Amino acid sequence: MSDPTGEYPQSELPETASDIVPIKTKLWFGFGSMGESATNWIFNALTFLYYQQILGLSGTLAGTAVLVGIISDAVTDPLMGSISDRFHSRFGRRHPFMFAAPIPLAASVYLIFNPPEAIVGEQLYLFVWFMVFTVLMRTFTTLFAVPHLAMGAELSDDYIQRSKVMSYNNLFAFYGGFLMNCFVWFYVFDYLFVEQGGQLYQPAYQPIVMFCCAIIIIAILGCAWFTRDQIPKLKAPPDGEKFSASRLFLDIWDAVGNRHYRFLLLGLFFLSMTIGTHETLAIYMGTFFWELSPYQIGWLIVGSVIGFHLGFILTSWTHERFDKRWTIVTTAAGLSFFWSLAVTLRLFGLAPENGTWELVSFIIGISVFSSGLGSILNISVMSALADIADEHELKTGRRQEGIFYSARTFFAKVTNGIGHLVAGIALDYYVYLPAGAVPGEVPDDTLFRLGIVDGPFAMIFGLIAAVLYAGYRIDKNYHAKIQIQLAERKAKSIQP
Repeated sequence: MSDPTGEYPQSELPETASDIVPIKTKLWFGFGSMGESATNWIFNALTFLYYQQILGLSGTLAGTAVLVGIISDAVTDPLMGSISDRFHSRFGRRHPFMFAAPIPLAASVYLIFNPPEAIVGEQLYLFVWFMVFTVLMRTFTTLFAVPHLAMGAELSDDYIQRSKVMSYNNLFAFYGGFLMNCFVWFYVFDYLFVEQGGQLYQPAYQPIVMFCCAIIIIAILGCAWFTRDQIPKLKAPPDGEKFSASRLFLDIWDAVGNRHYRFLLLGLFFLSMTIGTHETLAIYMGTFFWELSPYQIGWLIVGSVIGFHLGFILTSWTHERFDKRWTIVTTAAGLSFFWSLAVTLRLFGLAPENGTWELVSFIIGISVFSSGLGSILNISVMSALADIADEHELKTGRRQEGIFYSARTFFAKVTNGIGHLVAGIALDYYVYLPAGAVPGEVPDDTLFRLGIVDGPFAMIFGLIAAVLYAGYRIDKNYHAKIQIQLAERKAKSIQP
């Protein structure tokens, strides 16, 4: 690891009182992530099954619609990052966008699940509807998520304190998904509509959509309102620099020019293929591969409950003991292995019988490890992006958290985008699972191919990500040197 100037011995900056983020601020900052995670949960878990099995849209067209969304994200995410980095207002550069996002985001989620009756069954029109409102949903997610995460990076300059801030974000993101999971599987699909077919019954999706929209509006507005007291403490936009198309391309070029950022991007890309495939196929695996009831599928969340809380507790400790780099590498590899383990063992005939509670316990036990490792990995990468923003400031003199965190929001959406595309093509041309399939009546060879896609195939990309993450080299000592030099630069700039 090279020193930026070579002038300082390896050292660590002590955590000062100004670095400590109040617990209230951490809680409300994290609370906002529930809106984003509820959006991601309903889209990742339900839209593909809803369009492919219930509305009859081909898996390939459904995946293509989301691919168009990925292309739009490649524009809107860095665009939002650059705009929020340079936005001037008396409400700061992040909060105006956070306040503007929730209502249109909720509306776009509602419309995705409510296409006009006249186009249901019409492949082209249904494809266009799904594509348009998917793009809008992802755009309004960006409107909140990029400024929100950039704000989180600005709350503290401390190497470990940042990890604690992002731990709250990760934990509340889990709570958003947890609420959706419990409401959907225990109440709607099991209690209200189990006799009508649960997740395969179209009217069951209406209360789910309304519940999701409520979480989006309450969580995002609550976060924006109760963190507004931090606006005077956040970093100011660069003086004299306004947003322009040329400035956007220069921002992106400068960011990609950072070696550490490139390796994180590459790792995020391959990891997104693993996560996206698993998340898209999860409802197919529970319904057809494992043949679980909605009530049993709901209980699978127990593994995530344990794992995410372990991640919340252990992340800062792992960063202090092993640093962020090796934490990221190890957890990426572990997540990929354990997430595919239950399915892989079933392919070898080493899992309990389908539909049994022994099988549910078996899946939960393994998912504790995958969820815990995934939680630590997500927190670590978000914290590392803030450290990269510090290095970028030292080299360029500009604070651009928005640009760097636009990559995180982009790849969060690439996750479900690639997952939908891979799953759609696989279901149409490899698995051969038709629309209207009945659990328990799917041929064994179809289920085996489904298991191959969700098991060994998905694991490969996560292992590639772990190797790429090793290229990230900012450790605690290097970051301390960066902070020393930034502090010295600031002191010189305010001297008379």
